[in-house]
Amino acid sequence: MTNTTNSQTNHAAQADRLESATEGASALSSLARKVTLFTMACVAVGTTGCWGVGTNYNLGFLGFPIPVSPYYQHKAEEEFWKNERYDKVPILGPTTSGGAPVALDPPSDDEVMHALESARPVQGGIPLLYEKQRNDVRIIKEKIADYIDPPRFYPLIGPAQLHHAHYKCTIYFEEKTTIGYPVPHTLHDREAVEVVYIDHNHFHMVGDVEPYTTPAL
Repeated sequence: MTNTTNSQTNHAAQADRLESATEGASALSSLARKVTLFTMACVAVGTTGCWGVGTNYNLGFLGFPIPVSPYYQHKAEEEFWKNERYDKVPILGPTTSGGAPVALDPPSDDEVMHALESARPVQGGIPLLYEKQRNDVRIIKEKIADYIDPPRFYPLIGPAQLHHAHYKCTIYFEEKTTIGYPVPHTLHDREAVEVVYIDHNHFHMVGDVEPYTTPAL
């Protein structure tokens, strides 16, 4: 009986040792497989391409220069230009006494052309397929409104007056549209007319205004 018990104990110990060895070998095999795959990936990346730091590597299609139209660069610069020059409301000094305040800064030709481009664009065409041209431009500017609001309190500004100046700008020009596909033809409008309205609103600072006489927004 004792011999049988000892034999069973030895078999159980051998089975435990065999199971532990099997688990260790499986873990070692998994680690070796991961190291092998990582090494193969490094070798595959390092042996392709023709440039790199230390070893050569390839970025695929990202390694080749991607052509970008100058239109997008010009568009970004133009948006910044319009925001810097024309999309802000300036804060000027107080109005002078002895007469109605009159706006003295009509829209510039550059501002009118930017407004026309936003309303009737000609940029961004495809050469030899679809192009637009604008020639012989004539601009007529008319002031249609010029008035100033009573003093009131504006947040982040304080007591101020809002001066409104509205302009009607009529642009006469020739517009030439060239279409190259599928039927090549040219459309030449020699009497194109476009009207844009431009607002030149700005603030005038006001001093010594009683709070109870200043209406809130």
